[in-house]
Amino acid sequence: MGQWALIEDVAIADCALEIEGRTLDDLFATAARAVAEIMVDPATVRPSTERTVTLTAPSLDLLLYDWLAELLYLKDSEQLVFPRVQAHVDSGAPCRLIVTMAGGPITADTTRRADPKAVTFHLFGVAPVDGGWRARVVLDV
Repeated sequence: MGQWALIEDVAIADCALEIEGRTLDDLFATAARAVAEIMVDPATVRPSTERTVTLTAPSLDLLLYDWLAELLYLKDSEQLVFPRVQAHVDSGAPCRLIVTMAGGPITADTTRRADPKAVTFHLFGVAPVDGGWRARVVLDV
């Protein structure tokens, strides 16, 4: 399973993340988990909703951007958060993402953390590193 960390000294009013995964699938799933953990305490989300999402984009970085934007859209439009994600990434042309995810509604019992508004392109990137993948993401909170 991949890992992620907050980057404290990159953005003052935003939330900067560095995300690592062994594979692209792992990177995209870890990115989703990171965004969920930024928004809420996942242990307080009642798992009652499953979704499948398919996205395409001309490049891996735009695919990750669109994926994270989709998660924020679901939070804003349906009050849903998805801490459990299985992702499959095809890096062909165009790049394609198929995700199966589980989560639930943000309710009065959900411990809320931050309310990201958007994914930004500030320092945004996806790159292969050390036999795996790394992404930098800055969320506008």
